[in-house]
Amino acid sequence: MTNATLASPTTSDRTNQTPSRTPRRLQGAVLAATRIVVAFLFLCHGLQGFGALGGIDGAGTALPFGSWPGYYASLLEVLTAVLVGLGLFTRPAAVLASGAMAYAYFTVHQPLALLPLHNMGEQAALFSWIFLLIAVLGPGALALDNLRRARGKSLESH
Repeated sequence: MTNATLASPTTSDRTNQTPSRTPRRLQGAVLAATRIVVAFLFLCHGLQGFGALGGIDGAGTALPFGSWPGYYASLLEVLTAVLVGLGLFTRPAAVLASGAMAYAYFTVHQPLALLPLHNMGEQAALFSWIFLLIAVLGPGALALDNLRRARGKSLESH
C-alpha cells in the first residue's frame, strides 16, 4: 500500500462517512429547535406564577408579590426563558435555569417522595437536565450569541 492509497479514501469509506456528516449538519438546527421549544415551555411555566395561563391554581391566581421562593422563581424562569429562547447569553442563562429547577426539585418535590413519578417532580427534573444540556452544548443555530460572537471577531480583525 502506498501513501497515496492511505490518503485517498475508498468509495466505501466515503459512503460510510455520509451518515455521520448528515447529523452534524442538522445538529445546530435541532439544538436551536429544542432550545426554543424548551424556552417557550419554561416561559409558560414562569408566567403561571404571575397569574397568566391559568395561574398557579388554574383559576388565574398569582403568587403574592415578593413571596419566597415562588415569586422570585417565576421571575427567574421568565428571564432565563427569554434569554435562552433568543439565544442571548444562552450558556449562563441555561446554567441559572438548570440550577433553579434542581433547587425546586430538591426543596419542593424530593421531600414528598423519592421518585419524580411519585413526587410530581418530573417537570422540574427534566427542565434541570435539559437546561444543563443546553449550557454544555451551546445555543445551536438561530441564536443572538452567534451574532455577538461574529461581531466580536469582526471588530478584532479591524
